Amino acid sequence: MSDTIAAVATASGVGSVAIVRVSGDNALDIAKKVTKRETFSPRYAHLSSLYNQNDELIDEAIVIWFKAPHSFTTEDVVEFQCHGGSIVAEKILETVLFYGARLAEPGEFTRRAFLGGRIDLTEAEAIAKLIEAKSDETAKILARQMKGELREFVDDVREKLLRAVAFAEVTIDYAEEDLPDDIVNNILHQLEEIELKIGQIVSSSERRRGMIEGFKVSIVGKPNVGKSSLLNAMLGYKRAIVSDIAGTTRDTIEEQIRVGSHLIRIIDTAGIRDSSDTIEKIGIERSVEAIEQSDIVIAIFDVSRTWDEEDEQILSLLEKSGNNKEIIVALNKIDLPKKLDTKKLEQFNPLQLSQDNKAEQIFSELEKRLSKMAQGDELLLISARQIEAVKRARSAISQAKEPLLMGELEIFTFHLNDAISAISSISKPVDFNDIMDKMFGEFCLGK
Repeated sequence: MSDTIAAVATASGVGSVAIVRVSGDNALDIAKKVTKRETFSPRYAHLSSLYNQNDELIDEAIVIWFKAPHSFTTEDVVEFQCHGGSIVAEKILETVLFYGARLAEPGEFTRRAFLGGRIDLTEAEAIAKLIEAKSDETAKILARQMKGELREFVDDVREKLLRAVAFAEVTIDYAEEDLPDDIVNNILHQLEEIELKIGQIVSSSERRRGMIEGFKVSIVGKPNVGKSSLLNAMLGYKRAIVSDIAGTTRDTIEEQIRVGSHLIRIIDTAGIRDSSDTIEKIGIERSVEAIEQSDIVIAIFDVSRTWDEEDEQILSLLEKSGNNKEIIVALNKIDLPKKLDTKKLEQFNPLQLSQDNKAEQIFSELEKRLSKMAQGDELLLISARQIEAVKRARSAISQAKEPLLMGELEIFTFHLNDAISAISSISKPVDFNDIMDKMFGEFCLGK
């Protein structure tokens, strides 16, 4: 990490302020060349003129020097806080690179903070996810992780497992003797408690994954039941084509929309029916996939039409999905004469949608469901990497219990060491190069 890196740390586009960040051994020397100043006080905002390598004025900006190790990366860091817009920031970056810095890779500033011991992997991932937070609740959870909530849990589990391994290692030379039942039972009880706890965390994290990734909501139904008109009403403009011709929507349409404190992805799907049209069939297949991948499904039924095989097909899909996702059934066109037999839908407590307020009704129900899904004080694993690590730890703990009861301590410690390695990989893995390359590579540039 001896080289000095630089990047624009703010989002591209027009804004009042842009920040160019420089980190490394030569950060201060570069700042002196750009500003033509000889001295800087640490953590002091210096109003300075900035010049390029041809002594041409670029901007007048605030320059702050964070002296190592008292910076985010634990290295010397200089921030140029210039006027916003891409041109000024890019000119400063070009000059900094000319004086010896190199362009930072995505996530490299945070990677250096990790390598410098400022943060661990749980905090690094929380930083990355916080930038993309989709709700107030998510931001609060990620803020707790940045303060070390997940790290403390990992450390606690690892400490308990290490104590169990230490017991086994100490007594392994005396394996021929009978081990006290109370010690074995105490260890077994503790392992079962850990297994139960991490199982609950995995289950809760998978159930609430939409808090991190953004909840997905799909609108489904047979052709011409009002799916696209509902989407348009929710968006407040005509995003989807509305027509009396069956099969008008031939592909999924995705938009982001805010419901309460949540930013969700809402998907209008092609009408589900039997079709000989090749393009429409592809759209219908994507509709079925959208149901499987969604957290909430809004199923629309037209009360002005009689129940048919297409309605039966939609109902079958809902019943198959009902155990692992939220289902909202809405009866549309209730202003028209009723022809639909709705007895089969009563299990879903269907909403009655009128033309005047259907968007408001759906918004209200969605907010209730989203608040329900976001509830819970359990620790939340925020990435597939973390979930997979905890699953591996749980599996290894489960495999360790039988050898413990059989007095086979070598096998017992083998499995527990696997569990320790898995749980440790969440915060401070022993072999972390591959993990870091993948994880930090997903960060935005300048972070």
